Amino acid sequence: MVEPASGAEPAPEAGDAAEVLDRPLPEGVRRRVVSLVSDAFGGLTVAELPAQLRQYARFTPTRRAKFAGNAMASALEGDALFRQRIGERLREAQPELTGALESGAPPAAADPVDVAAAAYVLRPAGWVKLVAAAGEEAQRADAERVGEETQRELERLREELERARAQTKNDTERLRTELETARREAESLQRKLRSAQSDLKRGEAALRKTAAEIDGIRNEATGQVAAAESETRRLKSRLAEAESALEASRRAAREGRSVEDMRLRLLLDTVLESAQGLRRELALPPASVRPADTVDAVEPGRMSPKDVAARALSETDPALLDQLLALPQAHLVVDGYNVTKTGYPTMPLEKQRLRLLGGLSMLAAQTGAEMTCVFDGAELAAPVLLAPPRGVRVLFSKPGVTADELIRQLVRAEPPGRPVVVVSTDREVADGVAKAGARPVASALLLKRLSRV
Repeated sequence: MVEPASGAEPAPEAGDAAEVLDRPLPEGVRRRVVSLVSDAFGGLTVAELPAQLRQYARFTPTRRAKFAGNAMASALEGDALFRQRIGERLREAQPELTGALESGAPPAAADPVDVAAAAYVLRPAGWVKLVAAAGEEAQRADAERVGEETQRELERLREELERARAQTKNDTERLRTELETARREAESLQRKLRSAQSDLKRGEAALRKTAAEIDGIRNEATGQVAAAESETRRLKSRLAEAESALEASRRAAREGRSVEDMRLRLLLDTVLESAQGLRRELALPPASVRPADTVDAVEPGRMSPKDVAARALSETDPALLDQLLALPQAHLVVDGYNVTKTGYPTMPLEKQRLRLLGGLSMLAAQTGAEMTCVFDGAELAAPVLLAPPRGVRVLFSKPGVTADELIRQLVRAEPPGRPVVVVSTDREVADGVAKAGARPVASALLLKRLSRV
């Protein structure tokens, strides 16, 4: 096929001037058209593609059909040159079908949807009728399918009704059997009740006899209690005599202990004077360490992330990041895509990640700070094959968790007082980590610092 001269409008195809589709493209035909365009897409160079489709040039046919379907349908309808190029690929892939269409005799055994999709791309004479016929055929097929599904559902409901009736009959028979069994059990229980009532009368007679015996035992116990009270009074008298003797012995023991206390005090004074003489003899210096010196706190002259923020440095000065990373045990947390889309948004995501991680690896080697780079993993279709560079921890967020939330979790996991620096231009992320004690810095600051690596 001869390409039109650069800048010239492509010649209208056969049927374009006289035939126009006056209704929306049937959904089945539209899906088949998008599939044809997606398959033929790979045979075109990037220069041959419309501008709005060039970003999908490296997609697989399935992904192009999924993410670029509307864009391809719009380009096919509005760009005659693009449609002509897709038609050429279609002629190469399906020569028999396209030849039959262009000769005006579509094959009778072909799928109407395939015929309509090919006619929509090639635009031969009568293509509008082919597309309309495919839509009507699809509607008839849908109606037949719905009728068959309705018939199957009706048959299923009938079968369920029969099963329910059979189940109801079985349940009725079972309930009748259980009712008869319950009646027989009730008669047996009535007989047992009459027997229990007879046993109860005999038990009441035995209870009256036992009550009389208990009264006799109670009278006997009353006499025994009186005797026990008399014995208790005698024992209390003897206890009072023993307490008097014990008090007398205690007084004697206190007098003896006062002498022992005097001897012990004399021995203690001797030991204290000996210790003082030993200290002078050994020339022991006074203690220089106090318990308060062991308490962990911020000493004068030590800096924290807030102290660095107070210094007279611009928020875009890379020296500010160097000061923050120079703090003891500093931890740099980077919002990966926020930085890459700020610094080099036109690159593919894979190259964005590699470029950022390479710079962070060299920065980690220079500063010795701990570094963690977080990427949003919500839209990943498959696991990323990536070997983290030396000195950099790489994390992807789980499904349902954003990279912003993962960054906040990392900040909350750090102990209070550790210098944590978060690189992100997202204001919500910056405010959240600042409340948790971290120091937020802009993505542009890290990009400037990495340009010096």
